[in-house]
Amino acid sequence: MKQLTRRQFIQSSAIAIGTLRVCSRAAGSESLPIGFSTLGCPGWNWLKILDFAQHNGFAAVELRGLQGTMDLPARPEFSAANIAESRKQVAARGLRISCVSSSANMHDTDPQKHAEQMADARRFIDLAHALGSPYVRVFGNKIVGPRDQALEHIANSLRELGDYAGPRDVTVVIESHGDFTDSPTLRTILEQANSSHVALLWDAHHTFVSGKEDPAFTVAQLGKYIRHTHLKDSRKEGDDVHYVLTGRGEVPVRRQIEVLVDHGYRGVYSFEWEKVWHPEIEEPEIAFPDFARVATQYLKDARSKQKTHTG
Repeated sequence: MKQLTRRQFIQSSAIAIGTLRVCSRAAGSESLPIGFSTLGCPGWNWLKILDFAQHNGFAAVELRGLQGTMDLPARPEFSAANIAESRKQVAARGLRISCVSSSANMHDTDPQKHAEQMADARRFIDLAHALGSPYVRVFGNKIVGPRDQALEHIANSLRELGDYAGPRDVTVVIESHGDFTDSPTLRTILEQANSSHVALLWDAHHTFVSGKEDPAFTVAQLGKYIRHTHLKDSRKEGDDVHYVLTGRGEVPVRRQIEVLVDHGYRGVYSFEWEKVWHPEIEEPEIAFPDFARVATQYLKDARSKQKTHTG
């Protein structure tokens, strides 16, 4: 009963905060560039996602699955008959689609499997173009075979996708994920790709927890490539990592935001609450507004600190 009361209190507070934010936006104030990934709300339908984002002060939504499927281009909301209306529904709420996140990986060396992954990535690029979204996420994922050859293979694949994405006003972003959570490796790939339409999705959790890197080091090494972010908090429990509400764990989310602000990052600060993979973590009705409150404060503090230092 205590847990239920706590949840009800947090949800009521979040709704009130969200209402204040909507009123503030209506009065003409600028919304901060925070967003969330649909990975965190696998049970919600399209309009519920958009309405919740609008009413809780978010500026953007990252698409990563929808109601049980990761194959976004196959969803009826994004069919040729419906996509124009879906795009209007996003704009009507003052939102944007910050990124369309695919599952495509670049590591396969088998020609047929690799061709399938590349074709899937192109489908997502086409969807991003139709939605007016600037980015499509792909994975490097694994190092297969000799390291140098693996990195070259992934870089070449990214360049090929960048060539396809560029004329469609889309940039392909490789996520710091899997075997690619350290700055030197990611920098090598991005330099070899050498494309204005290939960049980085910085999953700041992974480079800190798996890559063991200080946020300032990561941004110093990779900042010029960072176009989109994933933010989340966690704490170690034995050999496992347990995701927790923002600011309650061991990941320096505040510091990650500070170094991005200092670097001049202009993208979205996107909350990746991995509810699909970890159903035991808090519900999106709690975690999303909580992130909005905490990240908004972190952003305001970072911007204020930056003004003080530059003033």
